[in-house]
Amino acid sequence: MTAASPSPWDNDVKDRARLGMLTPSSNTVLEPITNAMLQGVAGVSAHFSRFRVTEISLDERGLGQFDNDVRLGAAELLADAKCDVIAWNGTSAGWLGFAHDESLCRAIGERTGARATSSILANNDLFRRHGVRRFGLVTPYTEDVQLRLVENYRRAGFECVAERHLGIRDNFSFSEVGEDRIEAMIRDVAGAHPQAISVICTTLRAAPLAGRLEPAIQVPIYDSIAVVVLRALELAGLDPSVVKGWGRIFDSRDGSAPADETLGTAAARER
Repeated sequence: MTAASPSPWDNDVKDRARLGMLTPSSNTVLEPITNAMLQGVAGVSAHFSRFRVTEISLDERGLGQFDNDVRLGAAELLADAKCDVIAWNGTSAGWLGFAHDESLCRAIGERTGARATSSILANNDLFRRHGVRRFGLVTPYTEDVQLRLVENYRRAGFECVAERHLGIRDNFSFSEVGEDRIEAMIRDVAGAHPQAISVICTTLRAAPLAGRLEPAIQVPIYDSIAVVVLRALELAGLDPSVVKGWGRIFDSRDGSAPADETLGTAAARER
């Protein structure tokens, strides 16, 4: 008889870790993938709070969706569930500027008492600690958003050596991009021999590809959902290696590609 998989309820109730995820309203990918990643992890549960995000663009309507007051309201709802960590599971700081998420995470901590992170801050934290300076970029975004992402990373000292994007604006439509198309973009970018490939978007179904693709391309994949799960587990005081089968970033504290000695080593984490 096969033993049952561990459950979030296997541990004593006082020892459970509750991970809160701020979720774009039109995202249908984040919740099922996050829960699948945590399925075999005893004592950990994920909880989701939505606010309205329907498009990714640089116009006034698109940028206005990411007002801190709206996100803080959603974070306070997660605080009612006594979440240990609250993560903004979105990538808006990629084009708004990294300081936006730094400010948001400070405000979440002050408002709720929970530790906080975001997809972009978690991605950047892994870049620093793994010594990544040359990276590949895959997104579904429009060209102007992609250029803003590349420029913000350049200003922070990270060189995008290859990128692919799909030119899509509607957030729900990102979830309809097939895995074959995502895999093709990742393989194209891998041809430039980056130290890591960041798939920046929490509505693309890229995370399930990491375990299969990484041995073939010999480059670690930093998916926006996966990096938040990893960082949230760390902030909750847990070893992320409890997550199995979702890529090299979970294998150890250092899931990086072989280091380029000219590029330096890991540095700081987000607060």
